[in-house]
Amino acid sequence: MTPIDPAGTVAVVGAGTMGQGIAQVALAAGHAVRLYDAAPGRAEEAARAIAARLGRLVDKGRLDAAGRDAALARLQPAARLAELAGSALVIEAIVEQLDAKQKLFTELESVVPDDCLLATNTSSLSVTAVAGALRLPGRFVGLHFFNPAPLLPLVEVVRGFATDPAVADRARATVAAWGKTPVACADTPGFIVNRLARPFYAEAFRVHEEGGADPATIDAVLRECGGFRMGPFELTDLIGQDVNNAVTRSVYEAFFHDPRFTPSLAQQRLVEAGLLGRKTGRGWFPYEEGAERPEPATAAPCEPPAEIGWHARPPRVCAPLREMIEEAGIKVVRDRAPYESEWYITLPDGAALTLTGGEAATPGNGGPHIYFDLALDYRTCTRIALAPSEKASARDVQAAVGLFQALGKSVSVIADVPGLIVARTVAMLVDFAEDAAGRGVASREDIDTAMRLGVNYPRGPLEWGREIGLTHVHGLLRGLAREYPGGRYDPSLSLRRRAAVEESLL
Repeated sequence: MTPIDPAGTVAVVGAGTMGQGIAQVALAAGHAVRLYDAAPGRAEEAARAIAARLGRLVDKGRLDAAGRDAALARLQPAARLAELAGSALVIEAIVEQLDAKQKLFTELESVVPDDCLLATNTSSLSVTAVAGALRLPGRFVGLHFFNPAPLLPLVEVVRGFATDPAVADRARATVAAWGKTPVACADTPGFIVNRLARPFYAEAFRVHEEGGADPATIDAVLRECGGFRMGPFELTDLIGQDVNNAVTRSVYEAFFHDPRFTPSLAQQRLVEAGLLGRKTGRGWFPYEEGAERPEPATAAPCEPPAEIGWHARPPRVCAPLREMIEEAGIKVVRDRAPYESEWYITLPDGAALTLTGGEAATPGNGGPHIYFDLALDYRTCTRIALAPSEKASARDVQAAVGLFQALGKSVSVIADVPGLIVARTVAMLVDFAEDAAGRGVASREDIDTAMRLGVNYPRGPLEWGREIGLTHVHGLLRGLAREYPGGRYDPSLSLRRRAAVEESLL
């Protein structure tokens, strides 16, 4: 599909941070840009801000002065909506209110030609609903840029119920021509990124609410064991607790209170208290001048066991552990007293150490258990979380801690919460992604691309599912569902089907 001609004018309505960023992207692609805002003087102010940003790019050597001057010559603030006549594309970035957006686009239809593409940058409203008031809803599409638009590559191209497929294809081609990475998705609450990212926050908050671990420890485990760039507590402090909570509540409401999207009461209390994160000086963590960030709970050094038992065959994600243990000088012998058919490591006093299967370690099956968390890569991760059952002795816990310390890991011993931290988070992310793919929200490739680029995940969730094994993910969720009845952790139909196919091929 052919993108919009670079000679065509792009209009941006809304001169806030996002509108300015989108205007800058269109300018960089060579378009003439008209920038309009309903507030008098705001478009001119925004044009000056864009000029200042382009000037800083020149100072950093990322843009030459001639390129800056040419771009600024193509930027024209508009005082009236009528000045957007003749535009080839209009992108809206105004307040997130359905009636305001509908009113704007209804007015635009009487200004721009019928072949002009109309696009909304909404992140939370239905593209279909915005287009519902239009005379020609087929030319309407969602173009969800991520902030800051000039820097972040991802753009979600959202097809409303009435969007003409050729319009969506042309919008995607245009975004690609602008140097961005477009992903196509259906008009579903949260689109791809905001829909699929909910478990990253929700599971961490739930572990905290249940007394499993403090925010600093949960963040450290997800970073150092799971491979995420930021933990959910520090990330929501950066985003703003009010903003993150509003997105969660919007998706929850849009899915008619589906338990998988239930908001966090603890986060709601932060918002009610005005503790919104960095912008207010305190959120989950303090940011006032001189404030010290809390450190994650890390176990003191312990002696590793001289010998461990190895029973049965481990899940493939745990396969490197035996070689790592032997490399650390710890003898590995076949377990002499197995009391279940699944894989586990036997510690010197007889406790079973194994990867979490979604259940709590207590009550277990009669013997002392210690669960460890899922890692992105057991060789390269730098931290492991352990959850001992009530029957595990202090010597058992010390032996487990010492074992992982001998492998070069920091160890966080947390309370006995089902599924620990990384495993339950990743299992839910994989399931959400499988569910979205199965429902046709987006292609499998676009889902993984969106989550890598939109929220900087170390792997796309579908890729992660393939590496872990969908049968293992399915088992994790079944274990969590037994611990937490009510539907939140019930595996999706798509995951159940694909896991069954995978298991039949083993």
